[in-house]
Amino acid sequence: RRSIKEAARLRLRDFDVGEKFSHLPLPKASVLLPLLVREGALHLLLTVRSMQLRRSPGEVCFPGGKSEAADKDEIDTALREAKEEVGLQPEKVEVICRLVPGIDKMNHLVTPVVGFIEDTFQATPNPDEVSDVFVMPLEYFVKPVNYKALPYKTSSGYFSWMHCFTYDDHEHKTSFKIWGLTAHFAVFLALVIFGKRPTFEVDYDLDNLLSSSENNFMNLYASLYERKKSNL
Repeated sequence: RRSIKEAARLRLRDFDVGEKFSHLPLPKASVLLPLLVREGALHLLLTVRSMQLRRSPGEVCFPGGKSEAADKDEIDTALREAKEEVGLQPEKVEVICRLVPGIDKMNHLVTPVVGFIEDTFQATPNPDEVSDVFVMPLEYFVKPVNYKALPYKTSSGYFSWMHCFTYDDHEHKTSFKIWGLTAHFAVFLALVIFGKRPTFEVDYDLDNLLSSSENNFMNLYASLYERKKSNL
C-alpha cells in the first residue's frame, strides 16, 4: 500500500503546476480528484450530481465548484466543496498537487486538485447537490472495458473528440457514464500515474505529457480569448 501511494505521489509531484495558470482572467472553479488504495490498486471517488440541480443534473463529476471570496486558492476551493458535497473533512485529505486546468462549458478555469483519502472514508452526500457517490479503479481510464469517443464542437468552433466511459459498478448494480471534463481529468491523472499508453487515442504527446498538456490547454485558452475579442 505504501509503495503504490509513494510511486503515485512521486509521479504526481512532477506534474504539479502550482499557481502557474492562476493569473488567467477567467472565473475560477476547482475539483478534487480523491485517490484511495483499495485491494492493492488505486481507485478514484466520483459523485453523481443531484437531479434537482439546474446545470448537468444526473451527470458524474468530481466534488467541486466555483471559487468563493474566502478561499485562499484553488486547493481551498476544492476542499471546501468536497466537505459541502460529500462530508469529506479537509484534514482527512493529503493534497498532492494541482494538475493542468481545463475550461468548462461556462468558461470557468477549472483546476483539478489531486489528494489521497483513506479507503475507510464513508461519504455523506448532501442531497441538494449529490445523489450518489461511487469508487472505481483508476486503471479503467487507460484500459476501459466500455469506451467510445464522441465528436463535439469546442466553444471556439473547432471539431474535436470527447472521451466517454461506461463503468458497470457491481456494488451499486448500476452503470455510470463518465464523459466531458470529468473524463478528461481522469484520463490525464491515469496517464500521469501509470505512465503507459491507453487502449484508445489521446491528443497528447505521451513522451512529453506535461508540456503537451500545457500546450493543449494554452491553445484552448487562446481560442477562447480570440472568440471573446471578436464578440466585443
